[in-house]
Amino acid sequence: MATNTQAQTQAQSLMKLDNKASKRSAMLLEQNVSRPRRDRVGLSAFAFLFAEIIRYSQNRVLGIQELEAKLSEVGQRVGVRVFELAMWREKTVHRETRVLQTLVFINTVVWRVLFDKQADSLERSTENDDEYMITDNEPAILKYISVPKEMTSFSPGAFISGIVEAIACCCQCPARVTSHVVPADGLPLRTVILLKFDSEVMDREKQLEASK
Repeated sequence: MATNTQAQTQAQSLMKLDNKASKRSAMLLEQNVSRPRRDRVGLSAFAFLFAEIIRYSQNRVLGIQELEAKLSEVGQRVGVRVFELAMWREKTVHRETRVLQTLVFINTVVWRVLFDKQADSLERSTENDDEYMITDNEPAILKYISVPKEMTSFSPGAFISGIVEAIACCCQCPARVTSHVVPADGLPLRTVILLKFDSEVMDREKQLEASK
């Protein structure tokens, strides 16, 4: 008799938990995606998830370059969705297809969607006309990531570069995007996202400039 009572109590508890989970899922699905949510994901929770992504990827590669490529691949999947969300929230049907406008869109709109702030700087390379740099002095995703001494060349920011690469492609400005940790005074996590646009993109830019 006692066993049956315990089983019934456990079943009722499970039903209550299931009902709570269902209600929470319904609330999430009913939220308006066009408005930024006030209850954002906690940084510690995201850092834990990101650390697990790194660990999962690391167990399936043989070197640092492959690991960064894996993180970039994950970032590209995220980037496509971030682009769609940003366009929806901006309520615009106009998609940037010029290099400078695309960079400004990433530097401002995309960074605010991702990190609730604008990137710290956007610069053009003084050596190559097809290279641009977006700098974030304190990337939120790197705050709780500790890179071992034997992996000093590893840049966890490859995840961000993957997001940027996907968005540049969505804007019809394909580029090779890489991430580099460039520490500065008081900014040990300062990260530079380097974009090198395809030659076809730069040729198109020259033609558009010439037609003005």
